[in-house]
This record gives sequence, C-alpha cells and structure tokens, in this order.
Amino acid sequence: PDPMPLPRLGRGRMGGTQSLALPLGNGPHQVGCADVMVGHTRQGLFLRLFYPCLPRAGAERPLWIPRYEYCGGLADFAHRSRRWCAPLLNAAIGACRVPVSWNGPFKPCSRRYPLIIFSHGLGAFRTLYSSVCSELASWGFAVAALEHRDHSASATYFCPAEAGSEEWIPYQHVPQGQKEFYFRNKQVPGWGAKGSSSLPPFGTGSSSLSFLQDSIDLTKVAVVGHSFGGVTAVLALVKEPSFRCAVALDAWMFPLENAVYPEVPKPVLFINTEKFQTPESVAKMKRLSSRNSQTKIITILGSVHQSQTDFTFLTGKLLSRIFGARGTLDPYKGLDITSRAALAFLQRHLNLEEEFHQWDDLLEGIGDSVVPEAPFCRSKL
Repeated sequence: PDPMPLPRLGRGRMGGTQSLALPLGNGPHQVGCADVMVGHTRQGLFLRLFYPCLPRAGAERPLWIPRYEYCGGLADFAHRSRRWCAPLLNAAIGACRVPVSWNGPFKPCSRRYPLIIFSHGLGAFRTLYSSVCSELASWGFAVAALEHRDHSASATYFCPAEAGSEEWIPYQHVPQGQKEFYFRNKQVPGWGAKGSSSLPPFGTGSSSLSFLQDSIDLTKVAVVGHSFGGVTAVLALVKEPSFRCAVALDAWMFPLENAVYPEVPKPVLFINTEKFQTPESVAKMKRLSSRNSQTKIITILGSVHQSQTDFTFLTGKLLSRIFGARGTLDPYKGLDITSRAALAFLQRHLNLEEEFHQWDDLLEGIGDSVVPEAPFCRSKL
C-alpha cells in the first residue's frame, strides 16, 4: 500500500465547519513566498519558495490549494471518485489561505540565509507542508519546497514553450502486477538527483531567481523531506555533495536499497511519528545511526503520519476523517517539537550563529511528548 493510507469515508453528515487554520511562524522574521518555475520541460524545476520578507501592509495571502486540478489529484491519490470528491474538497478547503506574504519583498541580510530543499511525500505537492516550511523561514532560512514531476505528486504541471499552454502530470499508483518496492525504488534515484538540480538556479542569476543570487549561502544547504520525501532526503546526501545534513520527517524507508546505507556520509535527523513506523523501518534508521554518531532518531508521541503535514491543522470532522490527520497531540505542539529539533540539528551541522542550541535536548529525545528512537524499540525492563 501507499505509505500515506487514507481511511474509508463514512456516510455520516459533514459535521462541523471545515477550515484550515495554519499558524504564523514563531521566529523573528515575517515570511514571504513565491512560486518559481525554471525551464519549459518536464525536466525543469517547479517549487514554492518561503523566505524572510519585509512587512507589507495589506499583503496578499496565497491559496493553500493553488489550483482546482490539485483537488482532483488528491481524489485520485485517495482512490476516491473525482466526480464528487474533487468538488467537495474544493468547496471545503479551496478558499483556505497560507498566512504568508505572497511575493513579499525579500528581507536583505548581511550574512546570507542558509538554504533548505524540501521534498514532499507521495500524493502531496509543493504547498502541503506550508506550516513547517514557513516556520523554518521565520527563523531565517530560505526554504525551496519542490514539486516532483515523476508521477509521485498528486498532480503537477509544466508550461511548454508555447505561450499559455500547460501540461499536467497525474499521480500514478503502483501498476497492477508490479511489486511496490521495485516501482517506488525506481523513483528514488530521480528524487535524489532532483535535489542537486535545484541548486544551480540560485547561483546563476536566472531571471526568476536573480534576486536570490547574493542572498542565499550555498555553502550552508540542508535537505528536508516527509515520508517518501524523507527517504529521498537521505539518498540526496549520497548524490549531492552540497547537502551537509538531512532531516527526515517520518521517513518511509521501505524503497531504499540496503546497499545504500554504508554510503550515507553525512548526519541525518529522523523525526518519527508514533503511529507510522515499523520495526523494520526503524532498524534501517539504526543502521545509519550506528555508522554516524551525529545521526539521531526521535519519536513524537501522540502523533500520526499526517501530523507532519498541513492536514493536521484542518478542523471539522469530515476532512479529518478523510485524511486521518489528527493524533492525540495538539498539532501546534507537534509543529513546535518538529521545528525546534530541526533547528537545533541545522545549527549544529550548518555551523549557524543562532540560539537554536537551546533545543539540543530534543535531539536526544528529552522533553515532553518526545522519546529517543522509537517506542517499540525501548526496553521493557
């Protein structure tokens, strides 16, 4: 099965107002965002960039689901009928907006901002992790949330050179008769390579990104990903020398071949949820940590796989049921633990001059609602 399974939809009434309440970033910077598309082919790059910005009165806030086609893609991923599920999703969440400044003025910085490349999970796309991306940006990072074009996003598109045209790329389930490992394993190397392909435009002065040329520190680059994106973040450390460390959010380790493990040369922070990982998956993580003392594994108690996506901030019974989005832990607390652990880890391995070391205890699994390694790996003694 796909690693982000969705519960079957009940026949009950909708129950409760459906809405999305994404949090503002807690850091000292206001956050802006912009969509960036480089190239006119499927091999080009598409991302949403979150960055520190200057305050601007009356700033427009971008839509969370940027196009109706993504509602259809989510329906396809969830094995629902596009005919009824896409309009329902659009009616329920189509008007939700992200609390950041759309195309807001970039905030100059004398030291340059470190860069995070963010890789989404299966069936997701560039905007579904806006809460964690904008949180990290509020602490002084540029965060490039990629949208993959290998049929792993629920939907995506590119714009061929002919003016005004778009070509949409649908999500692809594992074809009948194929083993999932081999199907997904073929996608993993492409995602690792995608990370490196996102670096050159920031430094070459391409027209869409030229304002970043002197603002991003390309010597301080990390990769972050969720689920399938988490395991590709790990692989990216093998493929791309520019990446200094990785943060893997509830990584779906299943598609990664065992031969890769000895090659992972740099530290990884695995931030797991309580309800998703298997002993086999955690054993693979522990193989990496046994080879690198800086690799850490922690688990957030009371969390589920979708706790690390924006879906956890949906209110209302219907959508919470469709997307299995809520654990018992308050979603704002879960985001705080995730982002603070990530910031402490990034300070350590990107050599940042910040105060993020105040959260170092989280990296050892010390704190409320967090434990080291995984609950089922703890001694019963």
